[in-house]
Amino acid sequence: MLKEMGMDAYRFSISWSRILPKGTLEGGINYQGIQYYKNLINLLKQNGIEPYVTIFHWDTPQALQDKYGGFLSRRIVKDYTDFAKVCFEHFGDKVKNWFTFNEPHIFSSFSYGTGGHAPGRCSPGGTCAIPHGDSLSEPYRVGHHLLLAHAEVANLYKSYKVGTDGRIGMALDVMYFEPYDEETFLDKQARERAIDFNLGWFMEPVFRGDYPFSMRSLVGNRLPYFRDDEKEKLVHSYDMMGLNYYTSMFAEHIDLSSGFSPMVNTEDSYARLTCKNIVGD
Repeated sequence: MLKEMGMDAYRFSISWSRILPKGTLEGGINYQGIQYYKNLINLLKQNGIEPYVTIFHWDTPQALQDKYGGFLSRRIVKDYTDFAKVCFEHFGDKVKNWFTFNEPHIFSSFSYGTGGHAPGRCSPGGTCAIPHGDSLSEPYRVGHHLLLAHAEVANLYKSYKVGTDGRIGMALDVMYFEPYDEETFLDKQARERAIDFNLGWFMEPVFRGDYPFSMRSLVGNRLPYFRDDEKEKLVHSYDMMGLNYYTSMFAEHIDLSSGFSPMVNTEDSYARLTCKNIVGD
């Protein structure tokens, strides 16, 4: 059907548990899973369709979730890197375009902030499946580990590609923001903060090695720090970046007060507590 439509590219993700059933290299490789993806990749190539592979699209192996909490633990970086290495070794001869993570902003925020996605964690009192997390810190810890894992795998990929034959990056979700009142300077600042907490959260670290200044200021010590060697690996750890664009919104400034309490995972709520979709006529 893709060929009949005239498509020349197809992006799909590889299921971590399908390749490493126990989540780790030590737990063994499922070679039937390897063959499944080889068959898919070969069929795409035979029909003139270039495969674009996403290594992780939110399906943390249950074994690792049970073992150490998945992306809440820094241990995930090594296991994810091992998984990516297996993918490069078995599919790298045919696949030349790789995304380490799909929409890390959504995964961090919705899985560990609002709890809408697996593993469904949020702060006590929330409406998620597992209301015993910490919505104001866990998303930032998870996002940090995602970035560390991306940097490791992007640097690892350098040894697998020959010259310019191969690209790696991330696929980020993007919403654009406009100030609710174009004449209000504070609303313009709110727009900038909203963009920082959406696109900048993962784009700035791989571009300059650290989070946006507004995130540092608002989140404080709940936002982890990168070591110097980690910054070096992060900077320009991409050959391409994917953008999944959804919609635009208005951002309105809200003043802080002594009684202000941020909503779940919304330090950027200072910019976005009152966000209104831009609707056309």
